[in-house]
Amino acid sequence: MGVNDGIGAGAAPLPPDYAFRPYRGAEDHGAMAGVRLGCMARDRVDARSVVDGLPTAAELAASCAELVDPSRNQLLVEYGGSVIGYATIRWWQERDGTWLYLHRGHLLPGHRGRGVGSAMLDWAEARIRRLVRQHGTAPTAVFGANAAASEQDATALLLGAGYLRVFSLVELELADLRQLPGSGPLPAGVRIGAVARSDYREAWKTVVDSYADAAFTESWTYGRFLATAVPACWRAARDGERMAGVALCSLRRHDPTLGEVEELSVRAESRRLGLGRALLLDGLRCLREHGAQSARLYTGTANPYRSYDLYESVGFRRLNEYVRYRKAVSG
Repeated sequence: MGVNDGIGAGAAPLPPDYAFRPYRGAEDHGAMAGVRLGCMARDRVDARSVVDGLPTAAELAASCAELVDPSRNQLLVEYGGSVIGYATIRWWQERDGTWLYLHRGHLLPGHRGRGVGSAMLDWAEARIRRLVRQHGTAPTAVFGANAAASEQDATALLLGAGYLRVFSLVELELADLRQLPGSGPLPAGVRIGAVARSDYREAWKTVVDSYADAAFTESWTYGRFLATAVPACWRAARDGERMAGVALCSLRRHDPTLGEVEELSVRAESRRLGLGRALLLDGLRCLREHGAQSARLYTGTANPYRSYDLYESVGFRRLNEYVRYRKAVSG
């Protein structure tokens, strides 16, 4: 049970024949992928979701590699020697100074309702409390957890443990990129084109500035922006020499028939001029030219800029909703 690594410390007792153990690296990725696949039907998981889909073993390996000390901040649950669930912890500072410690658990449906999920949640909270003490972030630290609206068991577990819903994301899909509406004329002096390498910092700043007043958003450094840059279908609108907005679109790495609109941002002084629609459609056409057959994006339900109206006007339709829950860190 990995007592020396703190695995299981602070958690409620597991039922007989269940055991916690630490993450062991590459040997676990296939089993973790199997857990996600086994949860698919019960939780109505959308395998193609750009928010929380069905990851492959290779994608889980990449995700685990990004964790801080994964053998301590990731927990596996075994029953009869087989992996039947796992939980992961990661954290970051949001723009308002809040430190969010996010935990996410997955448990095969046949093992739910036996106290295993509660024990996994107890482990995550106990581990996060230790991390908060180590990091000295207690004044602004909160527990965070995600659950799709279709994940009824996870939602009930979190609400029963005192978590509150704080915001949600809605995923939308444009199922067929072959038929796109027109975007209309651009304002005088505005042109749309590709984002050159020399424009990357300006594109990043355009996105960051658009989130200046947004709640619950993670700080996004230029270094992180560069680390994930896939610029083939990045489009920018320029008003003279000034970048007025961007559409950062890309093909999904393991499914190049699916495009994603990762960011659509227009500076405050350039809104209500049709730039958002023009940028979006230009990005979608670029995705289509690169082989995408459909496209997805997600947006916050509290978005004040009527993004839904824009997305639905070009043919996007709502899929699932993904909810963020929070609870104060105490003890």
